[in-house]
Amino acid sequence: MAEANLIVTFDPTKEESAKKEITEKLAAIKEKGKILKIKEGLAEISVSDSKKTVKALSKLKEFNNTNKWVPVEKWCDAKIPAMQKCVNAAAKGISSKDKWKIEIGLHRSDLHEKDLIMKLTEGIDNPNVDLEKPTKIVKVEIVDKKAGISLLNKDEIFNTIDKK
Repeated sequence: MAEANLIVTFDPTKEESAKKEITEKLAAIKEKGKILKIKEGLAEISVSDSKKTVKALSKLKEFNNTNKWVPVEKWCDAKIPAMQKCVNAAAKGISSKDKWKIEIGLHRSDLHEKDLIMKLTEGIDNPNVDLEKPTKIVKVEIVDKKAGISLLNKDEIFNTIDKK
């Protein structure tokens, strides 16, 4: 089975509307995406290229039922050692000129964001942290017992709330 490489968040009370919006928006950019799982405000989707998909979607208007569209490059267990390994591998893409930050999304998880930030940034050997205007974002999306890890440019995460 295909693995999700894009996750979409939405208001859990609007699952059917979100599913319809996801399908319509993907069709609008001619992407044959497939919703693999949808539950409690989060959809896991498989698309051909999640970063290109997000960039194309960000040019569209009128998103009413979805919130964030986030590419996932790699999945690992949502345990600290496994996530540290994945985050460190992703962080190799941060150059010495890049400013970066880490963002954590917690979905159906009892882990704590501050603890995770401390543990997951330990192995990143780059002092250029910039929480306001990073050029690179290490994105960690924890869903149940797995974590989706990505190294993204600012324009590779699409927050529809910013467009409303």
